[in-house]
Amino acid sequence: MKVLIATEKPFAPTAVAKMKEILEEAGISPVLLEKYQDKGDLIEAVKGVEGIIIRSDIIDKDVMSADPELKLVVRAGAGYDNIDLQAASERGVVAMNTPGQNANAVAELVFGMLVLMARNNYNGSAGTELKDKTLGLHAYGNVSRNVARIAKGFGMKVYAYDPFLTAEQIEAEGVIPVEKIEDLYKQSQYVSLHIPATPQTIKSINYELLSLMPKGATLINTARKEVVDEQGLMKLMEERPDFSYVSDVRASNVEEFEQKFPERVFFTPKKMGAQTKEANINAGLAAANQCVNFLKNGIDKFRVN
Repeated sequence: MKVLIATEKPFAPTAVAKMKEILEEAGISPVLLEKYQDKGDLIEAVKGVEGIIIRSDIIDKDVMSADPELKLVVRAGAGYDNIDLQAASERGVVAMNTPGQNANAVAELVFGMLVLMARNNYNGSAGTELKDKTLGLHAYGNVSRNVARIAKGFGMKVYAYDPFLTAEQIEAEGVIPVEKIEDLYKQSQYVSLHIPATPQTIKSINYELLSLMPKGATLINTARKEVVDEQGLMKLMEERPDFSYVSDVRASNVEEFEQKFPERVFFTPKKMGAQTKEANINAGLAAANQCVNFLKNGIDKFRVN
């Protein structure tokens, strides 16, 4: 039995060593493919394995078709839109993620970018404090819970909108629930996005919604670029010199944003939310353990298809 660890952006060496150890102790042979340049390399490496562990790597129909023995794909991280779930289901392949393992890392990045913008990119001018300001969390999952925890330390008032949770569940954690998404944006000086990219959410963060935010507003995006209507956002920022945008996912027209609003936008050079040593190790070990639990015991917790 074999599991392929296929990472164009490799795990930390410490994580790889521990992942191999977890697999080998269960009688599973680890196969390593790192820093590959071509999809063909991945297709060749996947042949003959029962499981694949990936990060941001694309697992589509072509990859899965190359290995009739494939039973499992585990995305080491929360998002899983890089896996073709329909193709996986059609081929009887189980797809999983590792929710929560990167949550604190992403939450800390939210606040790193948030402070950067509140202090005007540290350009020497007077910024604003976060104490007593309002923060809206669009979706209230693992990352949002960590953002809320940090926000309370800053003395912020925290709201959350999540149609999949009850008001009581959100209130139990000291966060104020909001029934309508429009109300979240109306009362939040800062809004942090934590929604997946689905047919329902793509371009849902649009001009009309963002226009509801109060003066001096900032939108923080550590989710997916597809959920933001970039043309609507640009239109809003052209009309409102008080509006800022910080993102861990580069906009499709990033150069235009940076040229027009050099002091009001910030994009990380690559997606960095999970780029900490701790998160790297946590997600990798969780993925390895999930492979063992499924391939040896049929446990499909965290299945997403």
